[in-house]
Formats: sequence, C-alpha cells, structure tokens
Amino acid sequence: MAPSLVLAGARVVLPTGIVDDGRVAVEGRRITDAADANAEVVDVSGHWLVPGFVDLHNHGGGGASFSGTADEALTAVRTHRRHGTTTLVASTVTDDLDFLAGQAGLLSELAEQGDIAGIHFEGPFISPCRKGAHSEELLRDPDPADVRKLIDAAHGRATMVTLATELPGGLDSVRLLAEHGVIAAVGHTDATYEQTVAAIDAGATVATHLFNAMPALGHRSPGPVAALLADERVTVELINDGTHLHPAALELAFRHAGADRVAFITDAMDAAGVGDGRYLLGPLEVEVSDGVARLVEGGSIAGSTLTLDRAFKRAVTVDRLPVPDVVRALSANPARLLGRYDTIGSLESGKDADLVLLDETFELRGVMRRGEWVVAPQLP
Repeated sequence: MAPSLVLAGARVVLPTGIVDDGRVAVEGRRITDAADANAEVVDVSGHWLVPGFVDLHNHGGGGASFSGTADEALTAVRTHRRHGTTTLVASTVTDDLDFLAGQAGLLSELAEQGDIAGIHFEGPFISPCRKGAHSEELLRDPDPADVRKLIDAAHGRATMVTLATELPGGLDSVRLLAEHGVIAAVGHTDATYEQTVAAIDAGATVATHLFNAMPALGHRSPGPVAALLADERVTVELINDGTHLHPAALELAFRHAGADRVAFITDAMDAAGVGDGRYLLGPLEVEVSDGVARLVEGGSIAGSTLTLDRAFKRAVTVDRLPVPDVVRALSANPARLLGRYDTIGSLESGKDADLVLLDETFELRGVMRRGEWVVAPQLP
C-alpha cells in the first residue's frame, strides 16, 4: 500500500469550485478527509490539482492500438496514463465481425483486471456516406443480432456502441443497447434532424465526436448536430485538438449544450505519444504529419494524436474556458456517463486517488492513479 501523504498548497478544483492553497490527503488508494499524523507532506504550491482524466473514446497510443494483443493494449493504456488519463474506455475500429468479437473477449479481460473501463465499438454499424477512416467494405447495417453478438462477446464489459441509427435496424439496436445498459452513441451518421430525434427518443445518449463524420448544421436541414445539442439527455463528445474543430464550433457546443453535457475525448490512434510517421488504423494505412493523422488513400482525418493533458491546456489557454468547466468535460461528465462518479471524476473523500498536477501554464507535472504515482511530480 502506498504511504499516506498530503498534497498541500495547490489550487484544488472541487465540484464546489476552486480552493486556493488547498490540501488533498491520500490514504492508500483513496482520498481521505484527514491524513495520518505521520503522512508525508508534499508542497505543490503554484500548481493546479485536478481529478484524473476520463477518456470515453480512445483507439490507442504509444505505437500500439486496442485492435492488437493484450500487451499492445496495455502499452496504449500506459501511454495515456502518463498524460493524465487515469480511466480509459478502449475503442475498436471497423473490422470483420468475428475479429471484433474476438477482440472484445481479449479487452474484456483487461476490463476485468481494471486496466480499462470498458469497450467502445466504433463501427462497423456506420454509414458509408460518413465512414471517415473506416474500411467501407467491412461496414454493415446495425442488425440487432450482430450488435448483440458483440455485446455478448464483451462479457458485460461493453460500454458504448457507435451507430448510424438511420440505417436499417438502427432504432431497434438502440433499444437493445439501452435494455442491456450499453450506451448507444449517434455517430458516423448521415441522419436527418428528425431521424436523430427518433434515435434519442429510442435511447441514444451520446454524440460521437460531435460535428465530425456527420452532416453540417444547416438552416433548412439542421441535421443531427441541432438535435444532439438541443436534447438534455445527450452528452456530446468533442475532440479539442485544433484540427477536428474550429474554436467557434467548440464554443457553440459549450454554450448550447452547457458545461455539464460536454465530454472531451482524444479519439487517439496509436501515433499518440509517439510522433509523425506511417501507422495502421484497423486495416487502413495512416500518415501522421505535424501531429495530424490522415488516411494515405483519400486523405480523411484518421482519429487524432491527442492526449487529454493537451486538450486541457488548449481549452484553458486557447479557448479561454473556465478551469472548472474544463474539469467537468475531462473528468466529472464522462465519469457520470460511465456510472462511476461514486469512485472517480472529482477530488472528494472516499473516491479513488486519481489526480493530475499541472503547473501555472497548465503543463502536466504529475499523475497519480489509485494512490500510486504514474508520473512523480518534478518540483523545484
């Protein structure tokens, strides 16, 4: 068990607001109200202390993906932990249904061990019109029997399925997912406004990377964006890397949906934390140049190389969002969506000691997960 310690002097972001010169006490793996009398005191004055980040949508990092072996999946997990993501949902990409079912079994074991928080199937039940970096020949309509095959293969660890709900079987699949406690996400869709409203009424509760891989907002054909932003039952994912979204689009989402309905995600592929070069995203070849991932054939954006510490810094320093709102989008909101806000998502007594230390410029300086330092703080 990790020794008791107190992190003292930071600006601590709590659900109730920012506490200057705050203190967070850690006993074992959890945050506690009062530290042991012999606890180590670490002076973190001049820093921010925020909850560990929760990524709902992540395909890989560190040169590895969640479409490979268990060791490769763990490489991706560890890469993102070093950037503050203490809870991560592993996302697959479109592939053969049997392959995805096999991958679900592998990833379910990692979820059982606590290495990942669950599995997100992005594809193959998506629109060929909005496929993005997914292999068109492997796409299929969301037949409920096929959807059921994947969630069964995940052994209770399926967290989310992204669907083009306008396709045949889409609404029935949404209802099936809702019945089984799996999040139905609208994404990679060519749906109309009316079709999107029907999907939400059927039980869809997430917009997969809002604005991306869906029709643009139109004044006569408002499409899915308007429906997803307007409905209070929906959490909207945003990729805040400066490539996927114009700052005005991000501001629109925050202003219209509100800070309690936004979840920043990475949609990271295996180049995250590595650098430029050639990679694979599922069966498709990707070229990463200047940190932007695009398909070699066709040039579509292919996920991102984002880490959530960079998303945090950009949100505060470029988008000028209030720090508590950014913390909601990176920690509290996704934790609630996963049904895990009782243990993660905020710096409250009794919760896991998952926390991130940032300096005055919002550069990451330390990461703790369950009371253990992943990145030990480098303090003057």
